[in-house]
Amino acid sequence: MLNKWVTTSLVAILLVTGCSKNETVEDPANEELNGVDNQGEESMDSPEEKTVYPLTGIAQEGNGNQRAIAVMINNHPKARPQSGLTQADIVYELLAEGEVTRFLAIFQSEQPDRVGPVRSAREYYIELAKGFNSLYIAHGNSPEAKKMLADEYVDHLNGLYYDGTLFERVSDRQAPHNSYISFAHIEQGAKEKNYELDGAPAAFAHLTDEEADKLSGSVAGEIAVSYGKDERFDVTYDYDETTKAYKRSSDGEWTTDYDTGDPVLLSNILIIEAKHTVIDGEGRQDIDLTSGGKGYLIQRGMMSEVNWVNKEGRIYPVIDGKEQPLAPGKTWVNVIPQEPGINQSVTIN
Repeated sequence: MLNKWVTTSLVAILLVTGCSKNETVEDPANEELNGVDNQGEESMDSPEEKTVYPLTGIAQEGNGNQRAIAVMINNHPKARPQSGLTQADIVYELLAEGEVTRFLAIFQSEQPDRVGPVRSAREYYIELAKGFNSLYIAHGNSPEAKKMLADEYVDHLNGLYYDGTLFERVSDRQAPHNSYISFAHIEQGAKEKNYELDGAPAAFAHLTDEEADKLSGSVAGEIAVSYGKDERFDVTYDYDETTKAYKRSSDGEWTTDYDTGDPVLLSNILIIEAKHTVIDGEGRQDIDLTSGGKGYLIQRGMMSEVNWVNKEGRIYPVIDGKEQPLAPGKTWVNVIPQEPGINQSVTIN
């Protein structure tokens, strides 16, 4: 009887001392509640929590709190295809001088390895970047933009002062179409200048996928946008019902990523008209992005006539004063001259 008591006591002691101070002996009856499956194997895998990103409305892994990065991207034919555009949440396409357009690409949910070719700043692009509290990236500047950057109107990195260090020249293209920057160098430059890299921009209103599938309006399977007489900057969008996204082409060539070959795929296309004024002999523009005006919002193969407004530096499509939600995904914004206007410059089929 004594031997039986000693044996039982030793087993109990071993069970207790075999556990760490923070562990408890589990009742087998509670295995399922304590992460053990019915085969006796511990279930260690748990899905990483996903965050809905503010500019795309898409849930994906990550904390979603990183600061937006706004990059000036060259759109001269000698700069195509560009790097990084497929990963931009929003791209703004506006005239820089004459009939040559340039892009402002806003990155927040994704960060490509490199982006470019990077081109020079204009004041209205700076204003758009400011609306997202972005870190602004450019290589060069107009006289008006130079003053804004010198006054630290926005946090920025300018390739004029980092050429060959943070900004790198590629050998297979000629200047000014060969300046690139990596996101690793953007982070390095931000740290050198004590810029914050946290702080997500305010979110746009977004539809659910189910709501987007029920959108109505005029059929918009193909959209053609003209910026003037230079056909090299004409834009066409084609809707793919399989992917529920638009592919973009420029001068008859699909807009793809130089490094990966992936096409730009868009869930939202916003086309707006704004007053343009030529301000110098170089053909540089002053573009009114504050007064509002007419526009088209195109989603899921459908087009709606909207107005646009500027609220705190950001452009929103509205109907009867109410902000129109975006479909989940990436967005492209075409800003075209008020003369001849949207009715003359845009064709929708």
